[in-house]
Amino acid sequence: MLARREHSAFEIRRKLKQKDLPESEIEEAVERLQQEGLLSDRRYAEAYINMRAGKGYGPLRIALELKERGVAESDFRPYLNTGNMDWWSALTKVCEKKYGSTRCEDYKEKAKRIRYLHYRGFALDEIHELLE
Repeated sequence: MLARREHSAFEIRRKLKQKDLPESEIEEAVERLQQEGLLSDRRYAEAYINMRAGKGYGPLRIALELKERGVAESDFRPYLNTGNMDWWSALTKVCEKKYGSTRCEDYKEKAKRIRYLHYRGFALDEIHELLE
């Protein structure tokens, strides 16, 4: 499983439970993988953030998805806030890809754009700043 991509400890536990292994063996295997450096939630979080950011998702959505995948906030928060992630340019890129360079003057169209960009995981204050 680990040869194809990074996994979180939560995902490995879930996959091993599907194979009907005893809980004690699952915990032992996860602990051994973590000690050997083959399984790391931080490494998984970094890879996941890069992958989702590359697909046009913002930090709020990515953080929610990582929490759903059992990654502790302390494991992924440093990667979301690092300087190599330019969320402003990601927001402008997503907006331009979806709507082009046309400005929206209509309230209904502006609300539609705000909903879309917020759904993608960008902060409302940044969205409003971009659309002004």
